[in-house]
Amino acid sequence: MKTTVEIADPLLAQARKVAARRGTTVRALIEEGLRRVVAQDRAPGRFELRDRSFGSGGLRPEAQGGWERIRDLAYEGRGT
Repeated sequence: MKTTVEIADPLLAQARKVAARRGTTVRALIEEGLRRVVAQDRAPGRFELRDRSFGSGGLRPEAQGGWERIRDLAYEGRGT
């Protein structure tokens, strides 16, 4: 599809230089930029954390009691 786009002269000059260095066209650069913006703008899909646990039964009995207890176990024997 053809369309007309107004681009600032300095930006177009830079785009032409980049296109020449890459051996491509300004049109290809514009399409690449639009693809990146469109891909970036897509709403992210729902994130689902995969289950990487092993064994069964949940926490060990000595770790029951919340994060404070887990922290105490992590630092057990390390200082005063």
